[in-house]
Amino acid sequence: MRLRFALALALGTACAGTVAMAQKGDTPAPQSTPAPATPAPAQGATPAQAPLAPMLAHRAAYRLTLDRARDNSNVVSARGAMIYEQADACDGWATRQRFQLTLTDRDGNEVETTSDYSTYEAKDGRSLRFSLTQTSQGAVSQRIQGDATLNADGTGTVRYTSPEAREMALPPGTLLPMLHTTRSLQAARAGQRIMIAPLFDGTSADGAQDTTTAITGWTGPQNNARFPILSPLGSARMRVAFFNREPGGQSAGTGSPDYEVGLRYWENGVADEMKMDFGDFTVNGEMIELQPIPAGC
Repeated sequence: MRLRFALALALGTACAGTVAMAQKGDTPAPQSTPAPATPAPAQGATPAQAPLAPMLAHRAAYRLTLDRARDNSNVVSARGAMIYEQADACDGWATRQRFQLTLTDRDGNEVETTSDYSTYEAKDGRSLRFSLTQTSQGAVSQRIQGDATLNADGTGTVRYTSPEAREMALPPGTLLPMLHTTRSLQAARAGQRIMIAPLFDGTSADGAQDTTTAITGWTGPQNNARFPILSPLGSARMRVAFFNREPGGQSAGTGSPDYEVGLRYWENGVADEMKMDFGDFTVNGEMIELQPIPAGC
């Protein structure tokens, strides 16, 4: 799954004038300019290791709470929920992410933000349809819709229909969200500590973002009393930093990231823990419900 950007964008809109978003996270991402990564090996068995478990079609519910607020933050409370659905649609993955988050400032003022984000990504990682609607205090603040197609080298085109009709080029090595998740898990399983690649997921009206994924290592199967379906699987903790690209298509990743998220991914693509870093404050996401979804074919 991609836990994301939709949340970061909506909070950035909701908190304008209330929360300053200028500080780095506790764990700075690498400051070198991200460049497209060498493509990870195709998913499958190697002589030394078994293949990853297949991506799981599932529905997951998360509780969102404030992890911490930095000294100069105006946020004193955060509470909300997120529902993520990932359905196997035969030739592609259909995903939907809905969330609601309420922030409270030092004066007791509350800002409620919601987001409804859906995609359909071909299983070959070459095409994506996307739709994102964000609201703040009940009013629509942003809509982004369109589709994207990629070539074998990761170059491609995104065609927006909203907020305005236009086309943008995607840089070499661009990954779509499900493929980015799969490649991250492959990298973790192979012992890689970092993966750098442009990502396009349809949550920005400005094309692809650069991403740097820092991986702490691969953990073998361990008992999971709360969600036994995860017990036979390996997992990896990773932190993904997102950098906006400049209008000319060059990476803007020489500065601090626009947004960071830390996750524990299980090898079937389920994330049961996350920590979203918005600069002045961080939000915890705890999975409280996991339900497999039967395949549609």
